[in-house]
This record gives sequence, C-alpha cells and structure tokens, in this order.
Amino acid sequence: MEMSAPKPGRGGTSPLKRLFRMRETGLIAIILILFIVMSFASPYFLTWVNMRAMAMAFAVEGIVVVGMTILLISGGIDLSVGSVTALAMVIGGWLYLHGVDPWVASAISIAACAGIGAFMGFFVTRVGLHHFIVSLAVMVIARGICLLATGGRPLGLYTLPPEFKFIGQGAIGPVPLVIIIFLVVVIAFDFALRRTTLFRKVFYTGSNEKAAAYSGIRTKRVIFSTTTLCSALCGVAGVIYMARFGSAQPTFGIGMELNVIAAAVIGGASLSGGSGTIFGAILGTVLLSVVSSSLALLDVSVYWQDIIRGSILLSAVSIDHYLHKVRG
Repeated sequence: MEMSAPKPGRGGTSPLKRLFRMRETGLIAIILILFIVMSFASPYFLTWVNMRAMAMAFAVEGIVVVGMTILLISGGIDLSVGSVTALAMVIGGWLYLHGVDPWVASAISIAACAGIGAFMGFFVTRVGLHHFIVSLAVMVIARGICLLATGGRPLGLYTLPPEFKFIGQGAIGPVPLVIIIFLVVVIAFDFALRRTTLFRKVFYTGSNEKAAAYSGIRTKRVIFSTTTLCSALCGVAGVIYMARFGSAQPTFGIGMELNVIAAAVIGGASLSGGSGTIFGAILGTVLLSVVSSSLALLDVSVYWQDIIRGSILLSAVSIDHYLHKVRG
C-alpha cells in the first residue's frame, strides 16, 4: 500500500518552516537589519552608552507592555496606561512628602492603581461598557487627579533614601536593576501564559467569549482580572520611574498608550483578542526603541519621529486586521 505525502498543514510542516512563519522570527530579523544599518550610519549606535540608554528606555515601559499584551489577548484594551503610571508616581510622591515611608507609599500607589483597574473592570463586566470608552474616561480622570494634586508642577523627591533610589538608578554589576526587574516580569508572565491553565483561559476568553463561557470559563472574572493586572503593572512602572527620576511628574506618560499598544500589536497581539505572546510584544518594544534611538542619532526632527511612530502603529494594525481576515 502506497504511503501518501502529508498534506500541507500543521502536522506536515517542518519545524524550520514553522520557525520562519513565526511573527517573532520576522521581528528579530528586522531588528538585526536595523542594527547592521545603524552601525554604519552612526558611530555612536553600537556604543555601550547608547545600548544601555535604549535598554533603560524600554525596560520600564516594557513592564506596562506585558500588562497590555495580556489584556489585549483577553479581548480588552486600555488607553489609560500613561495616566495611571503618572498617577502612581504622584500618589507615591505625595504620600512620601507627607511623611509616609517610601516603601509603604509605593505599595499604596500600586494598590491604588490596581483599584483603578478593578474600577474599570467593574464597568466593563457589570455595567457592560466597552474597554475603549471606560479606559478613555479613566485616562482623563487620572490625568486630572495628577494635575489637581500637584498644581501641575513636578514633585521634587530629592530626599528619597538611597536604598529606594537604587530600584531605578542602581545596578548589580554592569546590569541596571531596572533591566533585571523587567526580565523577571517578562519571564514570569511569559511562562504563565504558555504553561499555566489559569492564563490559558485568557486566550479562550479573547478568542470567543461566548464559547468560553459555555465551556465553563468565568469569562467576566478573566476580563476583570486582566484589566486589574494591567493597571497594577502600570503602578509598578510608576514606582520605578519615581525612584529613577527622583520626582513625580503629573504630565508624565502622555502618549505612552500609543507606544505600548503599538509594541503589543507589532509583536502579534491581536486587537480582536485571542492571540499574542509576551516575547513578541517585548520584541515590538525593542523594535520601537531601536527606531527611536536611530531617529535621534540621525538628528531627525521630533515632529517627524511622531509621524513615523504613528505610521508604524497604523501599519501594525493593518497587518493585524489582514491576518485576522485570513484566519477568519
């Protein structure tokens, strides 16, 4: 009896072909090409100072990207991440200036941010509003609270103890602690998404909420939890920024939602929910950081930089829409 060749598909695809079809493989290739081009275009690009600056630039924002990616996979979105991150800085800074221990103040600010996420989750899961509308409202409210609490001026936190500043400014050997914290967060949540049953429910909910509910998954709880988690990670990022800059800036994070969403979508997270990886999102973050650094070194106007970043986001969303139609 003659054996037929395996039909094209998942079972008949070689590991090498699957590797080349992965979104992450393409991103790695693009990043490597940019590195090669920029190494010739600017003598300062491959210097340790620039590499460290790039890593520091995307590391803390990358923590927020992790939360946004998980939320996108569950079918949600959060436009308030920049404002909530700034609010974490303001709450922690304000409490410290009023005599609260900085560690306690930081814990309170992270808890407050988680509470904001729970607040949004309530309106999404119980009231029935869309993530977009709720997070847009919270974006404005949180920014207003920041400006109201500070009078629109940065809070100087120059007397923060050295052990607290170490979170944002210190290093273990040659590696900044910020990057180590970032890697721990990325590895932990990447493992959780790939290996744990709890986080697999996030994919099922984002792929088809009704089908997931019929199969016994408490989808509203999943959506509530991912919304809360995203805001809590914004709180963590805000505390690190506070320690890094030694101040609380009420206008910090304006436009952060653009970078965070762009990084997640470039990395393969679908705006329709149900797909995405932490590793891919971080590669998206690295790509945007490399692009920003390259544009700055090439002395491109900041106005053009905004246009280019917006164009990258539009391209990423268009690709995601096309891939979603093909899969559908």
